[in-house]
Amino acid sequence: MFFGWLGGAIVGMLTGIGIGFNKTFAYWVQPLVRVLGPIPSTAWIPLVLIAFPTAVSASAFLIALAVWFPTTVLTSSGIASIPNSYFEVSSTLGAGSFYRIAKVGIPAAMPHMFLGLFNGTCSSFITLVTAEMLGAKYGIGWYINWQKEMMAYANVYAGLIIIAVTFFILITLLFKFRDRVLAWQKGVIKW
Repeated sequence: MFFGWLGGAIVGMLTGIGIGFNKTFAYWVQPLVRVLGPIPSTAWIPLVLIAFPTAVSASAFLIALAVWFPTTVLTSSGIASIPNSYFEVSSTLGAGSFYRIAKVGIPAAMPHMFLGLFNGTCSSFITLVTAEMLGAKYGIGWYINWQKEMMAYANVYAGLIIIAVTFFILITLLFKFRDRVLAWQKGVIKW
């Protein structure tokens, strides 16, 4: 879960930044994002199980795919919504292209990036549990499916509670990280 989520988040942010700041990159990559992104990552399970040698690597790829799409779309959307005056002011003050991207564009788009990460985290949990139910020999999704087949419904509910608590803790940590990173925008954005 962690490696898939981290890989999807990094690639999603880089793809979104590339689409937002580079017109040539956006021209070639944005149609791919529009075509492949809306396909649920769980729909790729048959192909991924054939392409990857283990269920763990296949699950990590599916989780990365689930995180990649919302992070990419919301990062590029955040960059597109930045007022042009921010870039004009930085250019007037002598900022180069890299400075405008790193110090003006990315910080201004960070609230949208975090929304993409939150949405991607939700999708990653769904993908994780589904992938474990289909191909893994361990994990909470496998456990829930196994207990369902054994008709031990109390254990199924216990597994669902574990998923809910784990997801709550992960999202809470992500919110705290967002609040720390975006502390400079506390009075500007309501959350």
